[in-house]
Formats: sequence, structure tokens, C-alpha cells
Amino acid sequence: MGRIGAAVAKRALGFNMKILYNDIRKIEAGLVDILRAEFMSLKDLLANSDFVTLHVPLTPETRHLIGREELRRMKKTAFLINASRGPVVDEKALAEALQKGLIAGAGLDVFEWEPKVSPELMAMDNVVMVPHIGSATFATREAMSLTATKNIIAVLKGEVPPNILNPEIYR
Repeated sequence: MGRIGAAVAKRALGFNMKILYNDIRKIEAGLVDILRAEFMSLKDLLANSDFVTLHVPLTPETRHLIGREELRRMKKTAFLINASRGPVVDEKALAEALQKGLIAGAGLDVFEWEPKVSPELMAMDNVVMVPHIGSATFATREAMSLTATKNIIAVLKGEVPPNILNPEIYR
């Protein structure tokens, strides 16, 4: 479970939710204890969860991580929340699952074909969509501005920027 997943899990604990998670790596024991989290296969997680939140990078392995088969495994009363990357969810399969009542609803901060949004999903009463602004809080924007400023100051001083992504090519 990554940083964002752990932050969501901490908030879910405030609602007395049981935390189930799946990841390519297990989280450290201390965090498991704090979150009272239980690791399980994706198949079992989908079958046992009321809310499934996605917080994964987009890779060839995670593209359409959630498709027809996965949506069919979910409870009819479950909600799918995608706050990672749009193509992690097969939107055609999601629309079909929502229309057929296979799941209760969806919350989407990202879309498979951004900036285009599925008209089918937009028309549904059981879908909540926001335009990829989940991080648009004052605190987050302030932190982003401070990070950018620190990087600019470092470059102007002839120093290596603290948040450089590819230091091997920096001169």
C-alpha cells in the first residue's frame, strides 16, 4: 500500500471501516498494525469490499486492472472509486456493470480517455465525477509551489535541485 492508499485508509478508519488491501508488495508491519489492514488477493478483496479505491500507477500490468471480470466479482452494493489513472478501469465494462446493477456506483477523478469523458457515464445518476482535481487543495497547491520555488532557487545558486527526477543528466 502506497502513500496515497495509506492516507485514504487512515481516513476510512475514522468511519470505522475495515481496511482490506492488495498490492504487489506487502506494507510494513507497523503500518499494518496502525491501519488494522488485511492483505488479500484482488479477487477476494473485490468480493469482500463495500468500497474499492484505486491508487496505482498506470503500467502495462495495471491497464484495465478493473474490467468485466473484476466488476462481476464485486458486491452489488459496492462502489468503485478511481483516483489513480483513467485507463486502470475499463470504462466500457464499468458503464455496463453500472447499467446492469452489478455494482452500486462509481466515483471517478480520472477518465480512461482524458480529457474526453464517457457520455454514458456522465448520464448516470450512480456516478460522481470530478475533473481530475482531487489534489486541488490549498495545502497541496502551496506545497507544490514551495517545492517548485526550492528547485528554482537551487538551480539559480548552481546547486542540484532537491526534486530532480533524472540527476544522471544534470550538469
